[in-house]
Amino acid sequence: MPFRHGKSAVFKLDNSAGTLVDLSGYLNEVGFPVSVETGETTVFGKTAKTYIVGLTDATLSLSGNWDSTLDAHFAAVIAAQAAGTVATVSFEYGPEGSTASRIKYTGEGIVTSFEVSSPVGDVVTFSAEVQVSDSITRTTW
Repeated sequence: MPFRHGKSAVFKLDNSAGTLVDLSGYLNEVGFPVSVETGETTVFGKTAKTYIVGLTDATLSLSGNWDSTLDAHFAAVIAAQAAGTVATVSFEYGPEGSTASRIKYTGEGIVTSFEVSSPVGDVVTFSAEVQVSDSITRTTW
């Protein structure tokens, strides 16, 4: 099994006009936790809990170097969401790059936060969260 280095990751997110924009040049980390809810079904007489599978959930955590173009991208998306002109934005995430046959995750999400940090002794950075809405598609490039 060949392992991959994270330096080749690709992440794209819709702008407020609904066009995917490659944000990879600003990012230095993407977190993509996926979880599955469980419903407890334990009944009297059991000595261990039992569960059934519930709904899936996922978020995208983005962080990287801030830039005014990137700031404008997120500001426009958040404003469009708040105004109701954009319900969700599309995303594409390739954790090992966008070479043919490599894994790609796609879906729709809601930008739930955008934070800028300006430390006195370092570069200006940003972080953002995208709440995935509905299912995630796992395909290849």
